[in-house]
Amino acid sequence: MTGSASPASADLAPPSEAFLRLIPRDFARQHLVLSAGLGDGAGIERLLVSGRSDACAVFNVGVRLGTRVAPVVLEDEELARRIDGAYGSVGRPRGGDEGGGAAAEDVERLLQLADRDLLSTEGKGPVVRLVDGLLFEAVSGGASDVHVQPLADRTLVRYRLDGVLQTVGELPVRLTAPIVSRIKVMGRMDIAERRVPQDGRATVTLGSGRSVDLRISTLPTSYGERAVLRLLDVGHGPGLEDFAGLGMAAGVERGFLACAGRSSGIVLVTGPTGSGKTTTLYTTLRWLATRGEARRAGTEGSGAARALLDGGDLNIMTIEDPIEYELATAGLAISQAQVNSKKGITFAGGLRHILRQDPDVIMVGEIRDAETARIAIQASLTGHLVFSTLHTNDAATAVTRLLDLGVEPYLVASSVSAVLAQRLLRLRHGACGGEGCGACFGSGYSGRTAIFELITIDDAVRELISGGSSAGAIRVHVRRGGVRGLEEEGEALVEAGRTTRAELARVVGGLA
Repeated sequence: MTGSASPASADLAPPSEAFLRLIPRDFARQHLVLSAGLGDGAGIERLLVSGRSDACAVFNVGVRLGTRVAPVVLEDEELARRIDGAYGSVGRPRGGDEGGGAAAEDVERLLQLADRDLLSTEGKGPVVRLVDGLLFEAVSGGASDVHVQPLADRTLVRYRLDGVLQTVGELPVRLTAPIVSRIKVMGRMDIAERRVPQDGRATVTLGSGRSVDLRISTLPTSYGERAVLRLLDVGHGPGLEDFAGLGMAAGVERGFLACAGRSSGIVLVTGPTGSGKTTTLYTTLRWLATRGEARRAGTEGSGAARALLDGGDLNIMTIEDPIEYELATAGLAISQAQVNSKKGITFAGGLRHILRQDPDVIMVGEIRDAETARIAIQASLTGHLVFSTLHTNDAATAVTRLLDLGVEPYLVASSVSAVLAQRLLRLRHGACGGEGCGACFGSGYSGRTAIFELITIDDAVRELISGGSSAGAIRVHVRRGGVRGLEEEGEALVEAGRTTRAELARVVGGLA
């Protein structure tokens, strides 16, 4: 496919109304073609195309529009994003908008023929378009979850943005059942069963080659079924390039990598759900996986990284629930396995199988029980480097959590190398000065950064653990040694104007 040179984004006009009305979204996505408005010549439609767009498809668009077309080549990813944006706005739920842009008579017709239309993946009826629009907007806005929550007089649509649930629209009650049914169809769930909770999974595609995995959960309530969709954007995962990008201070990074670069031991990352633990571990695994490449290329880095770039290739394996990001898409030679309770694959069972695969580094998604804790500790004591997570408030409490699971103090003291506690703080939205605007959904925040507390297990801490000391005693000891707590790290961001004291109190309030 040939066309004129790629234009600057600022030079592109919005798609013409005729194009959006006459050319279906699925056609535009499949063939990567989108209007860029009328060209300089009379009656000529500028068409954005990909280098691999079918010339016949472009010709057919011109025939459909009844005008000559002038192709303009654009990079695939940028073009796919523009197509999603151009068509996605029709699905945005607003107060009083009953069909995401669909005519009222179409909604009524759909409600009368709900089952047939919802099961049709070709028809793209109003509710199907509405659900597509919700998912597109959620993914584009960086949401991690979508909630469809029925109430007595309306249905709320909520997104979890930067860890906080926000209501972004309302829908009439009569659309609740069709919307939930459509979501259940996507997850291959039983749409006829509305009295028991169900779980499902689906994958949707946005644009060209961008896949988003959905973990779907439905639950009967007094006003109808509610649905929650967890969005796992496998094609656009977290930034894994460096620890500074996560918000980790240089001093914490040096200490953490000194422990993460050892040949054995356990490194724990702790914090509540949604605090960024998995992203930190993925970044660590990437650092480990690329050490050998950096050594061979002669780019040895600095600080702790330079001192530890002396190993060969590593066999790195994970057992997760679920796999939140396919590390292979980042070009990493890392094998990932997923917990599957229906087939008897638990963290403990999966870890046992991994140990038979000659691993150097193992990541266990979470230590939930005594069996998993004991296997992980045994693996670390037999020459493996183990990473895992715990759900505790701070680093000191993670140590005593292992003791509560029944692991002997001397085993904890001899196996654990470091504990990293973390939280995610929302950052002020710079464009509106934290006042709230449409781009940040009125919250005043945009994006997040992590704050960390690192305890490295030295001889003094080992003595405290072996002696059965409390988390409070361990905490006092490390504070005297200069370890900064999460509150201190967050306070520094408040003073720098990057976040607010209210946000800090929300995230770390109540810590000892």
